[in-house]
Order: sequence, then structure tokens, then C-alpha cells
Amino acid sequence: MDTNQYLEIFIDESKEHLQAMNQHLLGLEKDPNDITIVNEIFRSAHTLKGMSATMGYEDLANLTHKLENVLDAIRNQQISVTAAIMDTVFSSVDDLEAMVEDIASGGDGKRDVSAVVQKLLIIEQGEAAAAIDVLEAPAVADAAEGNSLQYDEFEWTVIGQSKEQGFTCVELAVSLRADCILKAARVFMIFEVLEKCGEVIKSVPSSDQLEEEKFDETFTVTLITKEPMEDIEEKIKKVSEVEQVHIKEIVPVSQEETKATPVQSAVSEVKQTGPKPEDKTLQPVEEEKREAKSSKQPVSNKTIRVNIERLDILMNLFEELVIDRGRLESISGELNHSELNETVERMSRISGDLQNIILNMRMVPVETVFNRFPKLVRQLSRDLNKKINLEIIGAETELDRTVIDEIGDPLVHLIRNAGDHGIEMPEARLAKGKPAEGTIKLKAYHSGNHVFIEIEDDGAGINKDRVLKKALDKGIVTDEQALGMTDRQIFELIMASGFSTAEVISDLSGRGVGLDVVKTTIESLGGSITIDSVEGSGSVFSIQLPLTLSIISVMLVEVEKEKYAIPLSSIIETAIVKKEEVLNAHNQQVIDFRGKVVPLLFLEDIFSVPHQEEDDRFYSIVIVRKGDKMAGLVVDSFIGQQEVVLKSLGNYLSNVFAISGATILGDGQVALIVDCNALIK
Repeated sequence: MDTNQYLEIFIDESKEHLQAMNQHLLGLEKDPNDITIVNEIFRSAHTLKGMSATMGYEDLANLTHKLENVLDAIRNQQISVTAAIMDTVFSSVDDLEAMVEDIASGGDGKRDVSAVVQKLLIIEQGEAAAAIDVLEAPAVADAAEGNSLQYDEFEWTVIGQSKEQGFTCVELAVSLRADCILKAARVFMIFEVLEKCGEVIKSVPSSDQLEEEKFDETFTVTLITKEPMEDIEEKIKKVSEVEQVHIKEIVPVSQEETKATPVQSAVSEVKQTGPKPEDKTLQPVEEEKREAKSSKQPVSNKTIRVNIERLDILMNLFEELVIDRGRLESISGELNHSELNETVERMSRISGDLQNIILNMRMVPVETVFNRFPKLVRQLSRDLNKKINLEIIGAETELDRTVIDEIGDPLVHLIRNAGDHGIEMPEARLAKGKPAEGTIKLKAYHSGNHVFIEIEDDGAGINKDRVLKKALDKGIVTDEQALGMTDRQIFELIMASGFSTAEVISDLSGRGVGLDVVKTTIESLGGSITIDSVEGSGSVFSIQLPLTLSIISVMLVEVEKEKYAIPLSSIIETAIVKKEEVLNAHNQQVIDFRGKVVPLLFLEDIFSVPHQEEDDRFYSIVIVRKGDKMAGLVVDSFIGQQEVVLKSLGNYLSNVFAISGATILGDGQVALIVDCNALIK
């Protein structure tokens, strides 16, 4: 069977199962006696094992099988959950995630997991493990148990028919000495002995790899023979440089399925019956249809997986439709034809509904990012010897997929900062009258056309005096600027470029390390980040992000003969101001706007628009905001509000000041989109 067509589905579902395992393991750690949680983890592991075996990823299937054995022993109450066992299981899942990531990046999913397999075997055997070969000969045990061979349907048939004819099928794990020279020659001698005893039907690594010495010290061979296992073992040990031999009989699944090893049972199950119902996406279409007709099958979930690239193409096509819609509206307005106006109005309504559907298709819950953080905080608390509790609120909040893909790393950095440098050591917290366990709250919620993500901790907070002193020492702000700065503005200095130094780590609890990169990433997504903190009580980092990056609402303005688009999300309101009302302060023209001093920015000067002298007594001003800062953009006239498609200027014009992109208007003209965040400093 050609499995390539199922590769994407396999990767997606594997990641889902691994994420579910991580979540349930965190729950199990809090409640070690809850067998229902163990059953959920076991179910995910079993499904992953079946899928891996079907797709031919033996290393992945083998490790999952060993993990499954431990989980089975836990749910049957043969062993109890301890911290050491949980660490080993978490480590196993980490290796499984690395294997799946390797497959996703085009690899074969192979990974050296001998150390974690060894630990799983010891856990599985319990306290009597010391008497087993696993501890006496770890290298051989790993080959014999952890890397037990898997057989296809033809090989099982051969094994079964041989058994009927009085033959025995055995697996031999042969380990050469670590200082063995000419390994290929020793392998040839061993195969010569084996071929005199019977017929070799399989070897891992393959014979070609063995000849090229592409193996460590251990290899496994499957032999069909009539000779006693003890005699075969003795003959192989006579070959020089052979350190140990581990031999066991293979029982044909078709004859004695209940006695087969778990790996063999799993492979037989996959080959004979196909994947489990939860794996039906890996089956051919005909099998899916057949299963759908079965009365035993549950009602299928009416969802479909769509490649994000297809959604991107759909979005691009719709963006072109939006541009043409604007053109039609412009023509309709010029002709003033009633039937044309009716048709264009109806098309606008339908395309608006279509736009909402397409945007919703691209929306993904932020829990896809949030789900990785409980495990991150668990490891962080262990590494730092701190007690940290993570609370997640609003994980169902949805964001555009493009934003989701970019926001993960900044959030990881902020949570690490909160855990590492915000939350104090348990002794210090108790001395301050706080509970020994610190809390980090990760919260997401919608507000208008934006999503807000907050990272709050109840730690030490930020010492604003130290921040300001360090900023002055670094030359980030001047003494004059420092006098008029608010607390929030001082806190935001830790995100300034150049503020992250080794000295800052000790003086300021490391709050400045790498935060300039976090700020840059968030602002590149059209968002903003603010910081509030109370020394001794904790800090809140608040991130504001747009719901989508593709289609935005803007106010079109005109400067001389050029048109510019200002995002509505940045606009407070528009105003007409008399020239005599404009004041001068610190060499800057300002206006008094509702009791606040607002500086004026002349777009014709900023964008070097050719100026034509006009005797006008009024200024048309667009009041825009970034955080708690405001500015007035002076333009010639307002055109009106419009939904436009944000298009990139390309790599050649990527560094144009205060321009975030461009759009094509209904009349075919290009309007540049103003980046208000860059204008307000």
C-alpha cells in the first residue's frame, strides 16, 4: 500500500494524540490514582502505535509499544505512579514528538531511544527487574525487547506454515564486543553458522547495511530452524568477538494470538483488520465508505481537514474579488443606474457574507498554542526548584492561523520570563506572606476587532527606579525625557533594543532579556504590547492582536493628489481645526484635544509629497492612538471608510518608514496604508 497519500493526515493526527497524551499526563501527575486518565493516555498511545506500524515507522511504533506496556501495567494496578515514572513517561513522549517532527520535516523518524526504552523496561518489570536480562545485558535486551522485529503479512504466513511443518521460528539478538574490528566479517561468520542451522528470513539492520557495517554492536536475525535454541546459541557464541546472544521463540499470531508479544499482536491487528475506528482517516476511501455504512460506527464528526495553503489561495482569490467589488461600486456610483445599483448592492452583501465565512475558516482556537505551556511550566518549575501553577483562561478564543503561527515563540519567552524572573523562590514568597506556590495566568479574550492575550504573574514585579536608572546609563532615554515618563512608559523601556544585557539579568531579575524581539514580532503582526506592574505584587504583559491580517477597514484620506489609507483600529476620531488653534510646544505643533495636548504630524512632510500652496484656514486631522499615546495626522481631505485588501510591498520596499503595505482601490489607483504605530513614538 502506498502510504505517502496519508502522510499529512498521519502527522496531524499524531500531533493531536501526543498533545492529548501530554495534557492527560499533567492531569495524572496531579491525581495519580485516576485510572480513567490512564485509560485516555493508553488509548492515544495505542492509536499512535497502530498508525505508526501501518505507515512503516518501526522505531516510532516500538517506542510507543514500550510506553503502552507501562501504561497497561499502571491501569491494571500492577505498578504505582511515582515522580520517577512520570519523568520517564514524559521523556518518552518528548522522544515521540521529536520522531514525528522528524517525519514532518521529511525524515524517516529514526532516533536513538535506547536510554528511555531501558527505563521503560525496568518500570514494566517492577522490583524484580534486577533478575532479568534487561539489567544484566542492556544492549542485548534493547535489541531483543525495545527493537523487536515486526513482520508483514507474507512473513507471518511463512512463519505459520513453517510451524505447521514442525519448524521453530526464533529471534536472535547478537551483540558484538564494543572494540570489535572487522564487524562485517564477524557478521558473515554468524550468518554462515545460522544458514547451517536453518533459513534466515529477516534481519535488522538489513544484510546490505550489515555488510557495510552500518550498525552499532547489536543486530537481530529471524531464523526458521529445527535445531534446539540452546544449540544455536552455543554455536554463535563460539564465533570470536561475540559478546552476548539473546534468543526467543516467535509464536505465529494466526495460531496462538493470545501468546504473541504485544508488538506482534499490534502488527497483526493492523495488517489483518486495518487501523482502529479512530484511525479511519488513514484508510482508503472505499474502506471509509464501508465503515460509514456500518451500524456499529458512531455518527461521524462533520469536519474536514484542509491544507492551509489551499485556504491561502482561496483568500487571495477573494481579495481580488474585493478589489473588483470596489471597482463595481465606483462605476455604479458614477452611472447612477438603478438596476446596476441594486445588483452591486446585492453582490456586496453576498461577498461580505462570503468574506466572514472565509475568515472564520482560517480562525483557530489559541489553545493550539496554549496547550504546550502546562508542560513548559512543569519543566520550568522543576529546573528552578520553584512551585509554579499555570492557569489558562479563554483557550477557546479564536485567532487567524497566520497570527497563531507567529505568536507561539513570543508567548514562550514571556512565560519563561514570568516563571524564571517574576516568580520568587518558595522561601522568599513565604517570607513576604505569599503562598509558596506562585501563579502565572494566561488569558485570552476578544474585544472588538482585536484579541487580547495577557500573561499575569503574582511575583516580585518590576522595580521602576532600577529600570529607569539602567535606561539612563544605557542612553536609551535622556534626563529630560525621564522626568515626564509615566510608570507604564518606564516599564516599557525593558523592551527597548539594547536594554538586554547580562548585567540586567542580575539587577532587574532578567525582565529585559530578549523582550525587544518579542515586541518586534508582535508589532510586525499589527499588534502592540503593554506592561503594568506593582513591585512586590506581580506584573501583567498585555498583547493586543488583530483578528486577521488580510482584509482591514480603513479611512481613506487625500494628501495633495495622493491617497492614503489609515486603519480604523488606530483611529479615535476625525476633526477640523482652525489654523489659529494650533500651538507650539518644544518645537512641535500641537492642539488641545479634549483637554489633552496632541502633537500634529503632517503626512505631506513625512512622505515628501510635492506641496502646492493653498490658502486654507483649516486643518483636516485624523486623531490616532498607540497605547496611551496619541497624535494628529494632518491631511488635505477625508474620502471615507472602506474595506481594503492589505498587500505587501515586497522585499525590495520592506523598510519604507511608516508604510505597512498597499491596497488597490475601486478606481484602480494604489493607496499606501499608513503604519500609525511607527509614526507615534
